[in-house]
Formats: sequence, C-alpha cells, structure tokens
Amino acid sequence: MRNLSLIIQREYLARVRNKTFIIMTFLSPLIFVGMIMLIAYLSMLNSTEQKIIGIHDETGLFSSEFKDGEQVQYLDYSEESLEQARKEVLDSEYFGLIHIGKMEAGDARPSEIEFFGKETPGFGTVENIEKTISDRLTREQLIRKGIDVSEIDKARTKVDISIQNFSGERSSKMANYIKMFFGGAAGYLLMMFIIIYGNMVMRSVIEEKTNRIIEIIVSSVKPFQLLLGKVTGTSLAGVTQFTIWIILGAVLLFGISSFLGIDPATVQTPASEMVKTAPQPEINQLVVEILKLPYASLLSFFIIYFVGGYFLYSSIYAAIGAAVDSETDTQQFMFPIILPLVLGIYVGFFSVVENPHGTVSTIFSIFPLTSPIVMLMRIPFGVPWYEILASVVVLLGTIFGVLWISAKIYRVGILMYGKKPTYKEIFKWLKY
Repeated sequence: MRNLSLIIQREYLARVRNKTFIIMTFLSPLIFVGMIMLIAYLSMLNSTEQKIIGIHDETGLFSSEFKDGEQVQYLDYSEESLEQARKEVLDSEYFGLIHIGKMEAGDARPSEIEFFGKETPGFGTVENIEKTISDRLTREQLIRKGIDVSEIDKARTKVDISIQNFSGERSSKMANYIKMFFGGAAGYLLMMFIIIYGNMVMRSVIEEKTNRIIEIIVSSVKPFQLLLGKVTGTSLAGVTQFTIWIILGAVLLFGISSFLGIDPATVQTPASEMVKTAPQPEINQLVVEILKLPYASLLSFFIIYFVGGYFLYSSIYAAIGAAVDSETDTQQFMFPIILPLVLGIYVGFFSVVENPHGTVSTIFSIFPLTSPIVMLMRIPFGVPWYEILASVVVLLGTIFGVLWISAKIYRVGILMYGKKPTYKEIFKWLKY
C-alpha cells in the first residue's frame, strides 16, 4: 500500500506541476467564458437587427396576414409590377421580397410562391412565411366549403395530460424535458472526461516508456500497483482541474457579464425561444420540476459512474500506452475504445429519451462499457434499485477484470521496444 500511495502522489504531483497542465487549467475557463460572452454579444446584436421584407401579392389575400414583429417589418409592394418591386427592394438593400403569384378561381394555392433575396433566409424565416400562407389558404378552403371558420376557432381545445404512476407520484411533459437535459449533460460530460484524461494516462505511459524511466520503476514496484497508481493519480489531477474549471468559470462568467452588461441568457437558441413564448404557468411548472429533481442521489450516482467509467477506460488506455512506442501507433487501437462511448451516447439520446425503461435502454445501462453513460441518462427518469445495483456490480467486476488484463499487458508491453504489436501478439502476452 505504501508503494501505491507513493505512485499516486508522484503521478498527481507530476500532472499538476506540469506547465501545460497549469496553463490549460487557468486558460481554458477564460477561453470558454470568452466564447460564451462572444456568442451572447453577437446574439444581442442579431436580436436588435430588424429585417425588412417586401411583399408582392398578386392575389390580394396574403399581404395583410404578415404582421410586423420585433425583428421583422413587412412592406407591401403589391400595387407595383414584380420587376419594379424587385428593383426597389434591391436598391433599398432590404432583406428580401416575397412574391405570391396569381390564384385563379377554384385553385387550391397560388401559381407560384417565391422569395427573392441576396442571402438565403434562415429556417425560422422560411417556416414563418410558409405557415402564414398555409394558414390563410386553409381558411379559404374551409370558407369555400361553407364551413364557419369562427366556429372552428372557438371549438379548438387544448388538452394537458396529468401524468402519474400507480403509486400516485405526479409528473409532466416538462419534467421529462428536464430529466432528458440533466441526463444527457451528465452522460456527455462523462464521455468527454474519459477521452481527455484517458489520453493523458496513455501519453504518460508512452513518455515514461520512451525515456526508459519505466525500467527503473518496475524493478521495485509490481506492474499492477504501478498501473493502478498511475490511473488513480491522473484521475485525481483531472478532478482537481475540473473543479478549478467549474469554480473559475462560474466566477468569470458572473464577473465579466456584470462588468460588460452582457446577459448570457440572451443567446438565441430554439430552447430559449420556447421559454420566451411559453405561457407563465408552463414556466412556473418548469421551475417546480427543476426544484423537484433529487440532486443528492443524482450527484451520488454521477460520482459512482464517473469514477467507475474513468477507471475502466483509463486502464485500457494505459495498456495501449504500454503496448506501443509512440502516440502515432495508438491509432489502430483507439476505435474499439471510442466505439462503445459513442454507442452509449447514441443509445442515450435515441433510446433512453424515447423509452427509458425499454429493453435496449436496460441492457445498455447494465453492459459495463456503456453503463456509465446510459445509466446516468436513465437515472433522472427513475430506475429500480436492483437494476442500479446490478449495473454497479457488473461495472466493478469488469473494472477489476480489465485492470488484471491491462496489468498483464502492461507488464510485458512496457519493456517491448521497436515493434508494433498486433492483436494476436497482445493476446499472447495474457498467457505470460
């Protein structure tokens, strides 16, 4: 145990005293916060920029349907010819011109609907134009069929389903969105941490092997202890760096936004638009659902799977580092590591979100190579304790198994030089 603690201490101090580590620890939050501030600033500029769009409506039905908003203003050029309207819009450097062709009696739609502009309009602009024209055409069709449109509008009824399980615990659609966000963020964060610090472990092993320092170290320490100490020490350095990132990033984000008067919440995203347009009761429900989340259990399971997933993959990274002579030679072994991580993310976003208790979600949340990511995404939706227990037991068993296999590869690989190992040769090392 004394040797193990010395190795952990050595690896930890070697990482945190490294100049690159120190620079990136303090520079990364500055870069990240700077990007957020830049995006927020550009978004504020974009939100204050008003688009002017001309309308050339040959039917006389649609020009009055387009209403001015905070970011768009419509000008009617229907009285002029199309060529004249195009020329005036172009000379005035307006955003674009909507042209709606003639519509004969009995036609379901105008002969042509076009948008002229210097630039391709954004998705939201096109969708708004299409919806405005489509809604008016629908109303015209109903009127032609003798249907009272006002009665249809009065008859429209919105239904909100109250969701609860058989034990009486209530939930809502908003709660599912919140759980999806927290679960997805936790899973993606874990994947990025594994890739970044797993590579750090691998590079550390390659560096020691290249410098022949490892030959001196293994003369007094068992390979298993050296592997475990290296993974643990690097993980502690990673946790230290990650903690500093969170604290420093939060302080910088608050301080810079207050000093410059830029609100990061003004960033224009589909989610922010949904929140702005949502009724007040739904916003209140959103706050209630966020406060109802079991943060203590979420944090506890995040730490468990965070540490478990990191140890599992870092052991594999260390074994790869011991088996090769340079970082270039690692490429042939990286795909089998990245594949289950990417698979876990895809299963999480495409299966867990749709059916968190389905067969696919359950299997991949127990399978050890994907369970740290998939189970983290499932836990906010509520997972039976026996499934979590089975997942943790299988993960721990796999960690010890992978550590044992990696140690055998590590023991032979760290003393092998000048040859690229194949999968067949690495398999033979397990028998030594």
